[in-house]
Parts: sequence; C-alpha cells; structure tokens
Amino acid sequence: MKSYKKELYFNTPMRRQFINITPQVEQCLSESDIKEGLCLVNAMHITASVFINDDESGLHQDFETWLEKLAPEKPYSQYHHNSAEDNGDAHLKRTIMGREVVVAVTDGRLDFGPWEQIFYGEFDGRRKKRVLVKIIGE
Repeated sequence: MKSYKKELYFNTPMRRQFINITPQVEQCLSESDIKEGLCLVNAMHITASVFINDDESGLHQDFETWLEKLAPEKPYSQYHHNSAEDNGDAHLKRTIMGREVVVAVTDGRLDFGPWEQIFYGEFDGRRKKRVLVKIIGE
C-alpha cells in the first residue's frame, strides 16, 4: 500500500469564501500515482470547512444566506466565544459544513457522482490556513 500527503494553503481576501479545490486535489492524485484507494481532504483549521457539492454560483449564495441565518456574524456580542475574538459564528458554520471529505479513487481518478466537486469553505479568512490531502491505496 502507498501513502501520499500534501498540504494546500489558502489565504482568502474576504472573511467568507467558497473555493473549488477539485483541480488541486486531482493534481495531488496524479502526483501520488495511486490508482485504487481513498483520498481524504481535511480542513486543518477550526473555522474552515471542506465539503462536496455542485459548483453553481446560486447554490453558493444560498449557502451564504442559509449560514448567516443560522449563525449570523453580527452582533459579535451574541457569542460567548467572542470575548477575545470575533469569530464565534465561523466555528458554528464550520460545524454545519463539515471538516473533511473522503472520495474513492478508482482507475486513478476521483470517483465522483454527477456534478460533485470538492470545496474549501472559509468562514474567518484573511490569514493563511491549510488543508491536508492524504491519499492511500495501490
């Protein structure tokens, strides 16, 4: 069994942003030379997310609207966490959107369903954060 690891880094200019990282993950798979196995993609920061969905701008706006209804950024005072920081909402948004995805690798390709893509979700940006890509298999 082979193992491959790579870290991807993101520093978004905005507080919240969704980035399609499928091409970067596919590049990692190509570098790994693994043809059959599993690919883990994991946000390594508590205010960021990795998830799978459709790459459609209206849907991304729906995510933003929905998340703001569930965990609005302001007023900052509504969160007990915000005594030293102002990112209590970002922690909740990450919990909702998820920490990682695992995708099957079949014949050297990510084995997606129709329209599936991998996204990095940033909820407290403007600083460097990392995503772990770990691929295991043959």
